[in-house]
Amino acid sequence: MAGNKDYYEVMGVPKNATDAEIKKAYRKLAKQYHPDLHPGDKEAEQKFKEVNEAYEVLSDKDKRARYDQFGQAGVDAGFGGGGGSPFTGNINIDDIFNSVFDGFDGFGGFGGKRAHRQTSNMPRRGQNCDASVYVSFEEAAKGCKKTVSYEHTEVCGSCGGSGAKNGTAAKTCPQCGGSGQVRVSQRTPFGLIQTTRTCDRCGGSGKVIDSPCPLCGGTGRTRENKTIEVNIPAGIDNGQILNVSGKGSAGENGGPSGDLHIYVNVRPHPIFERRENDIWCEMPITFTQAALGAEVVVPTIDGKVSYEVRPGTQPGDVFKFKGKGIQKLGGRGRGDQYVRIAIEIPRNLSQKQKKLLEEFDSESEDKNYQKRKSFFDKIKDMFGE
Repeated sequence: MAGNKDYYEVMGVPKNATDAEIKKAYRKLAKQYHPDLHPGDKEAEQKFKEVNEAYEVLSDKDKRARYDQFGQAGVDAGFGGGGGSPFTGNINIDDIFNSVFDGFDGFGGFGGKRAHRQTSNMPRRGQNCDASVYVSFEEAAKGCKKTVSYEHTEVCGSCGGSGAKNGTAAKTCPQCGGSGQVRVSQRTPFGLIQTTRTCDRCGGSGKVIDSPCPLCGGTGRTRENKTIEVNIPAGIDNGQILNVSGKGSAGENGGPSGDLHIYVNVRPHPIFERRENDIWCEMPITFTQAALGAEVVVPTIDGKVSYEVRPGTQPGDVFKFKGKGIQKLGGRGRGDQYVRIAIEIPRNLSQKQKKLLEEFDSESEDKNYQKRKSFFDKIKDMFGE
């Protein structure tokens, strides 16, 4: 390492960091700056070298102790009569990553210690696709069928996915021999570093196409609009996602298709409000209906239902219709419907109406207004009246 950079600063850890903290920091930085993830990026390559040099020292108890005591000089070649650089020899980055990451595949994945590196010509699952659907409150409650349109990738109908023009065929890449990858050896201050990179000639496919298909341009795939009919299950809620298996983009090299994710949007209802599997609504009635009682018609998602309002019903009273709520998604039974009473006070009364109400009020006894009587009794107690 040129100069006297602080190894702890390079690793982003304090000087009293534990071995586990140093190893964790190394995993993160080595993956972040690995050359396979940044082909041609000299800055990332330099960062990667610095991280490896710092880890080489800080992960070794003896070297770390010398570094803590003597600084850079403690780990330079020749310290204490020893010869040679601590970073000489052939270093295989894959071996380092296998020991540190338990099988890091060099391309952002983890395949296990014995896993083979995934190449571009192996079967790969197609990408998932997204679509949206809008349903009414009632449709979400009871379920329905909807037509959904979306864009996805299909195997080219002209070349059958080969990417080659009809009458021709793709050839094995002469540079990588069909593997899609090439090994690159690079001599560095640390020794000979070997890395595996995507083949520049074939782009990792392992094949080259001299005469590409005019329809797909040699990709073997085309973007198409697709329309399907889907079942919206009863009880679906706003914002939930339906997964339709195998209806996404086609896979590559014989891999399976991805899935279709359908985002469900439930339009708000002018009367009903959903609370989990229950339905709530507010029912306005007149002062007379509340006082004397009355038969009212209540709307539900199944139609109109008659209900007998009890005499003396108060504002905010709630009554329930059992089983008139939302179907339980994926299960049996339904929630309930709750109706909250709202007593509407009349406006713009005529003189005759005002007179009748005044007569009614003057003849009313305290027993008809228990809350009012209790309130004023408490006021008297507060002020000692």
